[in-house]
Amino acid sequence: MILKTIKTNVITGFLGAGKTSLILSLLKLKPENETWAILVNEFGEIGIDASLMAGTHSSEQVVIKEVAGGCLCCAAGIPTQVAINQLIQKAKPDRLFIEPTGLGHPAEILKVLTNEYNRQVLSVNQTVCVVDARKVLIEAYRDNENFNQQLRIADIVYASKADLYQAQELESLSALIGRVNQESILISANAESAIKLLLNEIDKPLLPCAKSTTPIKQSTSLGKSTSLTQGSASIFKPVSSSEPLPQPVEFNQGGYWVKSNQGEGAYSIGWVFEPSLCFEFDKLISFINQLIAQNVVRIKAVMITEEGIAGFNMSDGKLSVMELDDAMDSRIEIISLSALDETTLTEQLLACLTAN
Repeated sequence: MILKTIKTNVITGFLGAGKTSLILSLLKLKPENETWAILVNEFGEIGIDASLMAGTHSSEQVVIKEVAGGCLCCAAGIPTQVAINQLIQKAKPDRLFIEPTGLGHPAEILKVLTNEYNRQVLSVNQTVCVVDARKVLIEAYRDNENFNQQLRIADIVYASKADLYQAQELESLSALIGRVNQESILISANAESAIKLLLNEIDKPLLPCAKSTTPIKQSTSLGKSTSLTQGSASIFKPVSSSEPLPQPVEFNQGGYWVKSNQGEGAYSIGWVFEPSLCFEFDKLISFINQLIAQNVVRIKAVMITEEGIAGFNMSDGKLSVMELDDAMDSRIEIISLSALDETTLTEQLLACLTAN
């Protein structure tokens, strides 16, 4: 039985803005006596962020759950209900972070989290929008409906990667916030104790219906969905055994599973490989660099290599690699704004395997 409501924050941001990096920074400030839970939603079907978080933050007091395959509010309705319910039952957390996909519709998620049923369990506080201010000067980015909805519903705008900005870029972000959402506050990542300041701010209550949002047409290309709206039942409502559950991973004879997704003007392909398969680190780097040259939007991976377990994260053409403690399997996800050739990419990935 839950005796007190769970402090809950939605952390939004466009693809590559730095949502996962921000959550990892917040986790470093977690009090030792608290348990935190994180629900990660990804556009791709495979799901990488939870593995990256778990590989760098393995603790019984940090519980991570993932819902892959599109927006929490439309493409994964029932799995989302199950995921949050499982998180709370397993972790009994003091705090819950919800990270929607950068292509999702956060206003719809907030409607569900704050309905009359869920208010009995969740204390939904300040919503954070993570923004890379360098993107604000790009018209296609600035005019994107999802990006503008993220700004409109934000109580706090967190300017990530601020050490890379030119002065006019942060000024442009501040001016945009002034036009779109004057009620939000701006915290820059390069400010002194920025993460501590953010953690103090996010526990302020969410103002009821303070902001208006323009509905976004729901994409039907993300697959069958259960739409969650203001009138939806509780996310903690018992789910019938007849409801669809996430598709299990079934490896083919080659020892891998591949899944693609399309919607909101983006394409993704993801692969999961059996843990017995080992990759050559240098070949993976060459493969990823080749994709960077083709201007793909995101690459995320957790791979078992001959040099150990490596996490890869590519955004804005820049690749970061980290050493991870553990992994259940190898998995990689590619997101692009143009169609991807699954056959060719699969062949290139298999060529990165170590010789038996």
